[in-house]
Amino acid sequence: MQLHAVDIGIIFTYIIVIVIAGLILSKKAGKNIDSYFLGGKKIPWYFLGIANASGMFDITGTMWLVTVFFIYGLKSIWLPWVWPTFNQIFLMIYLSIWIRRSKVMTGAEWIRKRFGHDLGAELSHISVIVFAMFMVISMLAYAFRGVGAFAQIILPWELPPEAYATILMLITAIYVMFGGMYSVVLTDIIQFTLMTIASVFIAIIAIQRVSPELLASVVPDGWFNLSFGWKVNLDWSALVATVNDKIATDGFDLFTIFFMMTVLKGVLASMAGPTPNFDMQKILSARTPKEAAMMSWCVSFVLNVPRYLMIAGVAILGLTFFSDELNTMAEAGQKIDFEQILPWIIKGFLPVGLIGIVLAGLIAAFMSTFDATVNCGASYLVNDVYKRYIKPNARPRTYVIASYLCTVLIVGVGLLSGFFAESVHTVTQWVVTGLFGGYTAPNVLKWHWWRFNGFGYFAGMISGLLTATAFAVYFSLAGQDTVPMFSGNLERNLAVFPIILVVSTFFSVIVSLLTKPEDENVLKDFYKSVRPWGFWGPIREMVSADDNNFKPNTAFARDMLNVVVGTIWQLTFVLIPVYLIVRKFHAMVVCIVIMAATSLFLKFNWFNKLEND
Repeated sequence: MQLHAVDIGIIFTYIIVIVIAGLILSKKAGKNIDSYFLGGKKIPWYFLGIANASGMFDITGTMWLVTVFFIYGLKSIWLPWVWPTFNQIFLMIYLSIWIRRSKVMTGAEWIRKRFGHDLGAELSHISVIVFAMFMVISMLAYAFRGVGAFAQIILPWELPPEAYATILMLITAIYVMFGGMYSVVLTDIIQFTLMTIASVFIAIIAIQRVSPELLASVVPDGWFNLSFGWKVNLDWSALVATVNDKIATDGFDLFTIFFMMTVLKGVLASMAGPTPNFDMQKILSARTPKEAAMMSWCVSFVLNVPRYLMIAGVAILGLTFFSDELNTMAEAGQKIDFEQILPWIIKGFLPVGLIGIVLAGLIAAFMSTFDATVNCGASYLVNDVYKRYIKPNARPRTYVIASYLCTVLIVGVGLLSGFFAESVHTVTQWVVTGLFGGYTAPNVLKWHWWRFNGFGYFAGMISGLLTATAFAVYFSLAGQDTVPMFSGNLERNLAVFPIILVVSTFFSVIVSLLTKPEDENVLKDFYKSVRPWGFWGPIREMVSADDNNFKPNTAFARDMLNVVVGTIWQLTFVLIPVYLIVRKFHAMVVCIVIMAATSLFLKFNWFNKLEND
């Protein structure tokens, strides 16, 4: 893409500003590792919320959401539940509070809070560190491939994608290495500001250029329907015939089965809590448990409104003006690349200056995800490996220097992993299938069952991970796609998650019952400080006997009701900007009314009942 000097200047100005900001913040971040990795737990919840939302506003995810909105219309609103996006509601309602009450620095350190210091706890602690590091490296390799491919399309210089990715990752490493969490939050806020400006302008251009009648003429029947039947029932034959092949390849045709599986998997994954990534780290950075909940509340609307203004705007411009290009590709026998829609729209519809802002924002979106992932990974190496096993009593400055070195190490390994990964797709296979498959069962049990111990946690994590990896290897050897919910064999993928879940649950429970319970003092300390609900009867009785003023958590029913209402509330922040872009004003007004009603409900049944720990 040829860029005007003004646009190039905007991009370089952004990069220079964030690097200088990182250097300026180095003194503040370098006091100790608490300041470096958690911002000293002094950053206001609204800044953390914007930063967390910014980290989720990534390039690759945005390109995928544009593609599925182009193809599936309003039904695509349900597809992000596969990750699941509504996990932020579980965090907002109760899990962020529980996590922050632990007063730890990392997910691995949290495991010690739950299981103590015996051999089972040690094994669990190590398994979480290994899980976290594999996840961090996989996500960096994913980011490497994604940003490289995108930068090659949008930037004017003739460089291979690996060169672009390396340059951008090294620039990001400089400011995150010196500024720590302070740099992460500051640059994330700048990134979010840029992306919001870009989203608003793209939405305005889309509304001006695409009338409701014109949009209706380029989409199939059912494209505007949020509801769905047994099948997706979208026929693109008369418009862009090759889209039908994409639907078959995606495996979303049996939409009801997909949706049921997505909800089941999503609820369990959400109850397990966040994986040991930047989401958990920002929760632990909050000043209080209440502010941790408020941070997660902030993410839902801060992320979705501008993001879907951009997604819907780009998608309807693509439908109207890029469909002929797709048909030409198909007629010429070329591979249809729907990810070309976003850069094509940027090039064809945005004026000079705005292109620079959009591209700077998209590059910043990559940096936002990357910097938070690197900072999180370094925290595990320093706090859970170096500090615990190598130098437990070093000076604070020693740990900060170790943080610099670990940041460099993680970036280096991430770069190497990116070079050896064949594509974004292959990295996603490992992240989604290999890593997340075995995570759910032991991490649900750790919150809710007092008898679950460190040996059970270790057994559940390892058995789930090995089972998921075995499936990935088997399908790979068979020459089949292995990404759950993104492949052409939906029946096979529907079988994978329940099998992994059953295997992991079986070993978690059996090994826990075959080994002794955790020390009652560890369990009492955990239960009294975190105060979860669930099957904690014997521990609850002991804590109540020791402290007559202790009030156990009896809010299970209220929390679950709030989760349901909160999920509807979150969905309105996706639908309102979408209905605005496609000019379905009646539906938009209905969503605004629902948003107001659910907000009022949550005000009285959630916010007013948050405790000031």
